[in-house]
Amino acid sequence: MIRRSVSANKEQTVMKNTLDLVLKAIAALLATGILFSQDLAAEDIVHVLVVTSMGPIELELYPEKAPATVANFVEYANDGFYDGTIFHRVISSFMIQGGGFTPDMQKKTTGEPIANEANNGLSNKRGTIAMARLPQPHSATAQFFINVQNNMNLDYQGQSNWGYAVFGKVTNGMDVVDDIRFVKTKSVKPMSDVPVEPVIIEKVTILKR
Repeated sequence: MIRRSVSANKEQTVMKNTLDLVLKAIAALLATGILFSQDLAAEDIVHVLVVTSMGPIELELYPEKAPATVANFVEYANDGFYDGTIFHRVISSFMIQGGGFTPDMQKKTTGEPIANEANNGLSNKRGTIAMARLPQPHSATAQFFINVQNNMNLDYQGQSNWGYAVFGKVTNGMDVVDDIRFVKTKSVKPMSDVPVEPVIIEKVTILKR
């Protein structure tokens, strides 16, 4: 009974943090002119430009499918959190992961974790962007990954296998993603698959319509 109570309290904390994050992100979107009070709608697609040291990648994000996840990403982007981070984990047959480490492999401090929205009907297909996380299902913060092949094994399977929340896809720049996926990598303890030459995320910009 005690374990169930502690688990419930943690779940309530995550959900409260997620709600607060959504409200803050909506306010940020309104302030930057991306969304307007007259046409604010959950189904609006959010367009993103990710400028890397190997070229630009354009994304579209789906707040209708993953409202908390998109809000979380937008807030980090608007705060400049991703600027100057790297793709620190690159596996050519799997995905490229970034948004959490500096070029000298220092981990950045993040906000609170968000709820896992993997049960949204979106699949981890090639070209989609999803949230990275720890083994705990509701542990995603800032790091994300782009699937370089179909990885449907990462999709939501049920309460015992939450999967990884897809919240958008690459609309332009998959050639850049593919260039990144094939860079030479090395081990930097405790991690492996770290690019020998840092692949830097120079700037992440939420685009106006």
